[in-house]
Amino acid sequence: MAEDTTHSAPARTKDEVALELMKFVVVTTGYGKAGAGAGFSGKASRTPEEHADMLLHLFERCRATVGKTLS
Repeated sequence: MAEDTTHSAPARTKDEVALELMKFVVVTTGYGKAGAGAGFSGKASRTPEEHADMLLHLFERCRATVGKTLS
């Protein structure tokens, strides 16, 4: 008897997809790191609260984008 080896990936919510997108953007661009821009460093150091706000804003943007593309 042949064993069924096809596995379907578990359904992912829009928030999970948005989180993966956010992580991709952060890792590939260095988003939120001081001095990560192309010669534009802006404020040299950010407080933990400012960094968290930046990441939350990015997550909301990713959720909006995923919501548009998966609708």
